[in-house]
Amino acid sequence: MKAVLCSSFTGPADLRLSEIDEPRPAGDEILIDVHAASVSFMDQLMVSGLYQMRPPTPFVPGTEASGIVVAVGDKVTAFAPGDRVACSSWTGGYAERMTAKESKSVRLPDGVAFEAAATVLHNYGTAYYALVERARAQAGETVFITGAAGGVGLAAVDLGRHFGLRVVAGVGSDDKAALVRGYGACAIVNYRSEDLRDRIKSITSGQGIDVGFDSVGGAVFEQMARLMKWGGRLLPIGFTSGEIPQVPMNLPLLKNYSIIGVFVGAWAERFSAEAAQMNDTLMQLLADGQIRPHIDCVLPLEEAGDAMRAVANRTVQGRIVLKIR
Repeated sequence: MKAVLCSSFTGPADLRLSEIDEPRPAGDEILIDVHAASVSFMDQLMVSGLYQMRPPTPFVPGTEASGIVVAVGDKVTAFAPGDRVACSSWTGGYAERMTAKESKSVRLPDGVAFEAAATVLHNYGTAYYALVERARAQAGETVFITGAAGGVGLAAVDLGRHFGLRVVAGVGSDDKAALVRGYGACAIVNYRSEDLRDRIKSITSGQGIDVGFDSVGGAVFEQMARLMKWGGRLLPIGFTSGEIPQVPMNLPLLKNYSIIGVFVGAWAERFSAEAAQMNDTLMQLLADGQIRPHIDCVLPLEEAGDAMRAVANRTVQGRIVLKIR
C-alpha cells in the first residue's frame, strides 16, 4: 500500500511517499481503509523530533484520520467491517490503510463527511477537554483564546460560542480576524501589533479573563498570567512559539487563580471510556451542525510535507486535510 514515511527526525522535507506492507490489527485494534487524514502542528513536531515522544523510525505520520473499517481484532466488540469511523493515533494516518485502537475510534453518524470527521477528534477533543473537563467553564465567563485561527484555537472558539462563553480571540495577523469573528468571537486582539494588556483590560472593563486558553506559549502566556481574573483558570495547551514560558508563582497566588495543564492524549490513554464518550458527543455535535470544522484546503497524500510546512509557518486557517480515497 502507499504511505508517507518518516525515516529520520529531520522535518517535513525528508518525508517520502513509499510502498509498504499493510498493517495487521492487534486484538484491540481495527484496520481502517483511510479516506481522509488531517495535518496538525503535532504531526509536524513528530517528524521533526520535537514532540514529547519519538516513535521508532521509519514510521508513518498522521495522528487523525477517517475511513471504513475493513477488519477487526479478536477482542473488538464496538466495530465491524463496513463501519464508517474516525480515529486518533500517535502514528499511521498518512497511508491507504492504518490500524487504530478500538478505544480511540468513533463511529460516524449518517451524513458526516470523511473530510470533516478527520478534523474533529484532535482539534475539538483538545478544546472540549480543556474547556469542559479542565477549566469547568461556565456560560457567561470570558475566555481568551490564542492561536484562534489555527486548528485547536478555532475549535475552542467554536465550542466556546456553543457553550455560551464570551469569546475573545487572539490572532497573530489581521487577515485571520474575519474567520474567528464568523465563528463567534465577540472581540479580537492581534497580539503582535496591539498591546495585549491594554486590550484585555479594555475588553473586560479591567476585570481580566476567567479562562485563558493558550497554545502559543512564550511571552504571550507570560502576559496572560498577569491578566487573569480572581479565581480564573489559565490553560497551557502547547507552545507553537517554540518558547516554554516562565511564570512568577506570586501571580496565581495573589489572584487565587489556577494554572491547569491540558494533555488530552495522555488523559485519553488513562481514561479511555471517558474519552470515547467525549468523542461520541463531538461527532453528534458535528452531525447536528452545532460545530463547524473549518478546512483550509484538501490536498493529495503526496503533498503531506507541503501541508506540514504550511502548518509550521502558521499560514493555515483551521485544518489541512489529505484526501487519500
